[in-house]
Amino acid sequence: MRIFYLLKKELIEIFRQKELLPLLFIAPLIQIIILGYVVKTDVEHVPVEIINLSKNKHSVKIINRIQQTPLFEVKHISYQNKDVVETLKKGKVKAVVLFRDSLSNVDKKTQRESPLKYPAARGTYMRRLCWNTLQPSVPMETMKIPIQLNYPEIQILMDGIDSNTSSIAAGYFNGIIKKYILSDINRLGFRLPVENKTLIRFNPRLKSINYMGPGIVALLLTILTLFFTSISIVREKEQQTMDTLLISRLTPVEIYIGKALPMAIIGMIHMFVGIAVVVLWFGIPIRGNLFYLLISAVVFLAAILSYALMISTIAATQQQALFFAWFSMITFILLSGLFTPTQNVPTVFQPLVKINPLAYLIKIIREVFLKGNGIEYFYKDLLALIVIAAVIISLSLLNFKRFISK
Repeated sequence: MRIFYLLKKELIEIFRQKELLPLLFIAPLIQIIILGYVVKTDVEHVPVEIINLSKNKHSVKIINRIQQTPLFEVKHISYQNKDVVETLKKGKVKAVVLFRDSLSNVDKKTQRESPLKYPAARGTYMRRLCWNTLQPSVPMETMKIPIQLNYPEIQILMDGIDSNTSSIAAGYFNGIIKKYILSDINRLGFRLPVENKTLIRFNPRLKSINYMGPGIVALLLTILTLFFTSISIVREKEQQTMDTLLISRLTPVEIYIGKALPMAIIGMIHMFVGIAVVVLWFGIPIRGNLFYLLISAVVFLAAILSYALMISTIAATQQQALFFAWFSMITFILLSGLFTPTQNVPTVFQPLVKINPLAYLIKIIREVFLKGNGIEYFYKDLLALIVIAAVIISLSLLNFKRFISK
C-alpha cells in the first residue's frame, strides 16, 4: 500500500503545475487533429499546365477528364508550343501535359516545317503515351489489317523534385488516359486481349489517414510519456527531495514503480482519447479487438517508461534529460515505420529497427485497426515487444539501484 502514497504524491505534483495541464491534456488533442490533416500522403490538386497542339477530338475529351478530377488543378491551357523546361523551372506547375498528333499521321513536309521538340530536362519525370493501333476482337482468319483509331500522342513531364508526388501523379495521369481509351474502344466494339483488375483490401479507397491516424496515436503516446518521465528523478535531485524518498520506508523497486505509474495512467488515458479522436473525427474504422491493443500498449509503456527512467538517472540536469529524450524520440520515430516502411531502412541500421519498441506498437495498432487481425497474426511482434520491455526494465532497474547506492 505504500506505493499508492507515492503515486498520490506524484499525481499531486503533476496537477499542481497549472501551466503544464493544458500541455498535458489539451495539446495532444490538438496535435492529433492537426497531424491527421498534415501528414496525409494523398496527392490532390496538383497544379498542371496543358499544351494542346493536337487537332484530334480525343485530346479535348481527355483534357476535360483531367479538368474534372480533383486530383489535378489545371492552371492554364495553351494551344501554342512553348519551352516546357522553363515552365517547370518557374515552379508554378508540377506537371505539363503535351498533346500532339502522332508523327505517323503527319506528312514529312509538316514535320520539316514545324518540328515539335520537347526536351526532358534533368529533374523532370517524363512519361510518353501513344495509342494508335488496335487489333479488333475477331477471328484471325477474318482480320486483314489493324484498325486505326488515331489517338493523339501524349507526353507527360513531371517536376521530379518531389519524387513521391511525381510518381503518384504520373500514375494518376496514366490511369485517366487509359480509362478513357478503354471506354472508347469498348464503345466501338473492341476489347484488349488481357485486362488487369486490381482489388484493394483493408483500405480500398487508399486514404492515407487510415494508415497514418493509428500511428499518430502511438507517436503522441511515446512523446508525452518519454519527456515527462525522463525528468521525474532528475527533478527530485535538483529539488534535493530525493534523499527524503531514500530514507523513507519505500524500497528502491517501490520508488521506481511509483515514479512510472503516474505517466503510465496518463498515457493510457491519452491513448484511448486519441483512438476516440481518430475514430470519431476522421472516421477511421476499428476492425479488431481493442483488448489486444490494450495489452500491447501496456507492454510498450513498460518499455518506454523504463527507458525514460534510465535517462532520468543518467542525466545530471533536467536539460540533459530533455536532450536525451529528444534525441531518442527522433530515432524511435525515424525507425518506426510511421512515415516510411521499415524495409526501406538500410541493412546496417536494421538491428536498430528490431530493438525499437515503437516500430512493433505501430505495426500492431495498424493490424488491429485496418485488418482486424487477432493476436494469432501478430503474436511474434508482441513477443518481441515483451522481450524488449523485459531487457529495458532490467537494465533500468540495475542502473536505478546503482544510482541510489551512491
